[in-house]
Amino acid sequence: MEKNKKTFEENLEELEQLVKKLESGEVPLDDAIESFNQAMRLARVCDEKLKKAETTLSKIVQEDGSIEEYSQQENKE
Repeated sequence: MEKNKKTFEENLEELEQLVKKLESGEVPLDDAIESFNQAMRLARVCDEKLKKAETTLSKIVQEDGSIEEYSQQENKE
């Protein structure tokens, strides 16, 4: 499978264009099926990138350089 080299924003923009195209209702069935499959692939790529970013951002670097997992529950009073 070809690795997607596009940025999150580029993938999201392409996904939005495909959704608009499909919502127009003026797409032949075969093209609509192909566009839908491409949209699903892009949605999966965007989801994976968001999950990776969330994992990265959930880590806190301590003063001594160690990394600690961030938990919202720890900060609730």
